[in-house]
Amino acid sequence: MIRRALQAAVLLDEREAPGDLLFKEQGFALGESVGRALNALLSHQHPDGYWCYELEADCTIPSEYILMMHFMDEIDEDLQPKLAAYIRHHQAEHGGWPLYQGGAFDLSCSVKAYYALKLVGDSADAAHMIRARDAILDEGGAARANVFTRIALALFRQLPWRGVPFIPVEIMLLPRWFLFHLSKVSYWSRTVMVPLLILYSLKAKARNPRNVHIPELFTTPPDKERDYFTVRSSLNRVLLMLERTARLLENFIPAWVRRRALRCAEQWIIARLNGTDGLGAIFPAMVNAHEALALLGYSAEHPYRVMTGEALRRLLVIESDRAYCQPCVSPVWDTALACCAVQETAAAPGADQAGLDWLTTQQLLEEPGDWRERRPSLQGGGWPFQFGNGHYPDLDDTAAVGWAMIRSGLPECRMPIERAAAWICGMQSKSGGFASFDVDNTHYYLNEIPFADHGALLDPPTSDVTARCLLFLKLVDPLRYADAIARGLQFLREQQEEEGCWFGRWGTNYIYGTWSVLAALEIVGERDDAPGMQRAVRWLKRVQRPDGGWGESNDSYADRDLMGAAPRSTAFQTAWALLGLMAAGEAHSEAVQGGIEYLQRTQNADGIWHSDEFTAPGFPRVFYLRYHGYTKYFPLWALARYQRLGNGRTH
Repeated sequence: MIRRALQAAVLLDEREAPGDLLFKEQGFALGESVGRALNALLSHQHPDGYWCYELEADCTIPSEYILMMHFMDEIDEDLQPKLAAYIRHHQAEHGGWPLYQGGAFDLSCSVKAYYALKLVGDSADAAHMIRARDAILDEGGAARANVFTRIALALFRQLPWRGVPFIPVEIMLLPRWFLFHLSKVSYWSRTVMVPLLILYSLKAKARNPRNVHIPELFTTPPDKERDYFTVRSSLNRVLLMLERTARLLENFIPAWVRRRALRCAEQWIIARLNGTDGLGAIFPAMVNAHEALALLGYSAEHPYRVMTGEALRRLLVIESDRAYCQPCVSPVWDTALACCAVQETAAAPGADQAGLDWLTTQQLLEEPGDWRERRPSLQGGGWPFQFGNGHYPDLDDTAAVGWAMIRSGLPECRMPIERAAAWICGMQSKSGGFASFDVDNTHYYLNEIPFADHGALLDPPTSDVTARCLLFLKLVDPLRYADAIARGLQFLREQQEEEGCWFGRWGTNYIYGTWSVLAALEIVGERDDAPGMQRAVRWLKRVQRPDGGWGESNDSYADRDLMGAAPRSTAFQTAWALLGLMAAGEAHSEAVQGGIEYLQRTQNADGIWHSDEFTAPGFPRVFYLRYHGYTKYFPLWALARYQRLGNGRTH
């Protein structure tokens, strides 16, 4: 009833908005576009108030789900063929599987996808399997895959344990001052590694009930392979030599030390199991925990095992003919950004309140968290990314939620806002920047250890997260947080690229980073004609595509020459560019008008935009995501902002 009334109010506002005449004279039916997009977004809101769209990754995740079922001998005969259908559907023309649609062949993803399909029952002689195998062998075979893939193969006895880095569970007993300690790596690395230490140290063996093997994926028989590791740098070479030396000492570790370390790892996991939201609320950690608990002797009926199994099942997206597994879920992020988009319309007052009410219930206050190791006296106040992830609140989500709450003007949001601002300020790193989950997580030498061939072991401060934190602090209390804001601004000035843009850690790539920073600079009062602002504006205009939109490929993470470049425009990247330009005072520029025309031209009859682009990195160069919600709220946000500015109203 409330939603229907709000939608009616939106349509009424569309008919009567005085600024519509201006835009219609320019050839726009802007009010209609905004209204249809808003109605669509409101129709997706859950009755409890939140928004939660699907979060899709590459075929690594559904492949690992199949591997997990065969590791545990817990095979869901109804689910398995649907996961396999999804994997087959996403096989690329090059024969293998990419990290994102249209991307290059990825060896590690392809090895896991091939093995998963063979476990399901696909014949090695099937045409699609032959194509995949040829592509894998052309790249050196499965022995050249990344560390996580080789660990999976070792668990299934497809290669010897010497083919993976030495990661004994005794790592749990290392003192904090040691070169390696769990507190020195990111939250995602911690949660993935601890159960993995158990699997490695006990030399876990997959049950593999169908006895499926993949010797055909190796150019050299695995037992004769001598070089599983590629030297990445001189420091990596030294660390690799130390790792090989330490491996020789494993048999001399006293049994009581191993028992103590195993118990420490077990307790660490149990303390963070996180109910049916799962360890770390991320798929790789949840799988490892599920398998490690079984290896430690917990029966299938034990509450912990029941919990870990249910947590994994909750990530599944099951359709009539195929299914995939999400790496995690994003309700807090989706709800915060959807609220901001709704608020920008100013057409349905109060339409955001149900979302904000739900967000208020999700704030983490006194819960234990790993972040407290570095800030033991700091009060909590953050939000997680997922439904539940109490040990790991996210600064980016917290700033986005706080931004939405401030924009709402609701008096009941004042206390959550104050707690959130104090927590964010207390989590500022020495550089002046803000990371996603940790403080000063900048032990960069750790990215050179043999285990870290993915280069994503750490959580350093980034421009996009820093920008949102500064924006929020400025809106809360510019005097109280003046020092934090000044230090953050200096960090952002130092991070600006010579081309004028900013790197985007959590969205692809420089378009996302540049929007994030320009939005913050507007709020902190940076002049439109400031040199940094103008350089960013010139860059955004320079990379605008002929169709009026913007787009950027994930390839820009590997090749700077591809900054802001892509085969085609996308609605949400266009929205980021537009929001950035409007924040810099360019609302009436030709570039912005061209972008608005692109959004209106590509809007579908249902009011939203459709895109299959994976343009958000979990880890740049390693793991990419498709946020299904980005086409629902970002274009609406940009169109509504343009409408408000045209009506003479500002942010």
